[in-house]
Amino acid sequence: MNRLGSETSPYLLQHADNPVDWWPWGEEAMREARRRDVPLLISVGYSACHWCHVMAHESFEDHETAKLMNEHFVNVKVDREERPDVDAVYMSATQAMTHQGGWPMTVFATPEGHPFYCGTYFPRPSFQRLLGAVHQAWTGDREAVLKQGAKLVEALNTQTALPSGPLPTAETLDQAMRNLRETFDPVHGGFGGAPKFPPSMVLEFLLRSGEREMGGKTLDAMARGGIYDQLGGGFARYSVDAAWVVPHFEKMLYDNALLLRVYTHWWKAGGGPLARRVALETADWLLREMRTPEGGFASALDADSEGEEGRFYIWTPDELREVLGEQDGDWASVVFDVTGTFEHGTSVLRLLEDPPAMERLTSVRARLLAARERRVRPGRDDKVVASWNGLAIAALAEAGVVFERPDLVDAATACAVLLDDVHVRGGRLARTSRDGRPGPSAGVLEDYANVAEGMIALYGVTGDPRWFRLAGSLLDSVLDRFADGVGGFYDTADDAEPLFQRPQDPTDNATPSGQYAAAGALLAYAALTGSARHLEAAHAALGPVSVLAPGHARFAGWGLAVVRVALDGPVEVAVVGPPDDPRTRALHREALLADVPGLVVALGRGESGAGAAGRPGGLMPGPDGTLDWQGAALDEPALLEGRGLVGGAPAAYVCRGFTCRMPVTTPEELRAELAHR
Repeated sequence: MNRLGSETSPYLLQHADNPVDWWPWGEEAMREARRRDVPLLISVGYSACHWCHVMAHESFEDHETAKLMNEHFVNVKVDREERPDVDAVYMSATQAMTHQGGWPMTVFATPEGHPFYCGTYFPRPSFQRLLGAVHQAWTGDREAVLKQGAKLVEALNTQTALPSGPLPTAETLDQAMRNLRETFDPVHGGFGGAPKFPPSMVLEFLLRSGEREMGGKTLDAMARGGIYDQLGGGFARYSVDAAWVVPHFEKMLYDNALLLRVYTHWWKAGGGPLARRVALETADWLLREMRTPEGGFASALDADSEGEEGRFYIWTPDELREVLGEQDGDWASVVFDVTGTFEHGTSVLRLLEDPPAMERLTSVRARLLAARERRVRPGRDDKVVASWNGLAIAALAEAGVVFERPDLVDAATACAVLLDDVHVRGGRLARTSRDGRPGPSAGVLEDYANVAEGMIALYGVTGDPRWFRLAGSLLDSVLDRFADGVGGFYDTADDAEPLFQRPQDPTDNATPSGQYAAAGALLAYAALTGSARHLEAAHAALGPVSVLAPGHARFAGWGLAVVRVALDGPVEVAVVGPPDDPRTRALHREALLADVPGLVVALGRGESGAGAAGRPGGLMPGPDGTLDWQGAALDEPALLEGRGLVGGAPAAYVCRGFTCRMPVTTPEELRAELAHR
């Protein structure tokens, strides 16, 4: 009996009609494997995964293959996006055993969940032979199988973790920059060869470091390549080639949230019209195609439609002429390089340079987009993942202010309301929701960290203390539930479901490492509150960057970006004044427009010279003499404490470590203060 029909994960529901007797991940499946005395067959994937679909069609929908699976195994289907902890431990085993990884991931494990044979995609004939071989080994040589599983688990659990603290130095960042230059592609941008992934976290580090060559080349090349949707906006998951020509067409929320923020920061750093256009088109794509009715953002769009990868996005010259007419169609073929860059004479659209007639381009793009809307759309995974929505909140809030788009701030706020109302219970966080109902999986470290980061960014933009308080609550859970006791963080909470290994990965993957994301949020929160506890935790969590920077900087991009801010400050700006006073709004906007990496902004009324008056507790010297908050949780940032109006006028205070320069009352003065920070 297939047991996936009552699940909330769209990926699991895709398999609910398979002839395979699928179980969702959990103790029930393991108990059934023990009862039947058979191994677990664990299949891990996600809804937008092209090769997951291929293996499903070839094997999981095939009755002969399903019969072998059902007779000899308890079959468990896992959505890696819903259970990143399960995915992480079995991916470690797969990589240790095969020296590669990917999805779909296929793992054979004992009824206790200990892996003994791992792989990824198997064509149906190979998979059928493998099923028979594993069954034969389990029934004929059980002792060897168990020994292999125990040996693998022992090896994985004895791996040495990367060290925590002290805070990396400026020399560490110089080493990282040298390492990045060694792997930088000076022709096409990006790092390494094919396949080439958007290096979002590294780009943030480069921008924060003022390095324009590698960052600018990569951002320009991606925006003009096939990896970027030249009609509808938004980025695909990766390019199969080194020149960003042909994408793997799935579109993920996390990529686009991260890249929206990076392109916004690039514009602030002088990226010009291209940076602005790509940022706004990506933001508009998020609102148009990824928003859920509840105000959150869906996880992904499939690569496939009508059973073919990329069919929704590709064009031929004849199709362009059919939509645009002869003249505009031929013009578009040249402008978008429709020269057979994909398969069977089709092309992915690229915009290698802006044409002189930008008005014509705007018209052509709009007509092509309208025609494309009549095609069969790729499937959408509409579950809301807390972590990725936290990234979207930060990106949309910042872009909304920078580009004067209040609708983007409104979208970020609506998403934050959804997370607070649906995902948060007693300071704890659910990983996912769907249709306004929380999913069954507990939040992991990246969820807490990225949602806290988003809430801090949203607070800085709106001044609503609700988001500041929520960030503080989530970060308290990070410190209390995820700490490893030596300065780092585990990826799962101390009361999470025990797996054969407690995952802990201080390297970036498609999203920032949970540890570095936590460090960034802790650092920002410390800058707003003066909390030594949060600051010390942030610094300690950045320790592994020192090990990775000299030879593996690409896998510590977010950590490097946070280190850059930690070494430089961060800069704190307290803006005080009546919220309806245009002078307050002008100062606030000027602070948020500043190209100051990691800058944090607190917004208060400035009444009675104390933005945080009336709260129990206060900033008190700790045992080491540093200031820390003592007493009740903060209702709003302690950075506002004692920051009053100046001569009755709104004012801005530029500070570092709560030490502030003289307040200023005009945007021009504030701009000058921030320029000489």
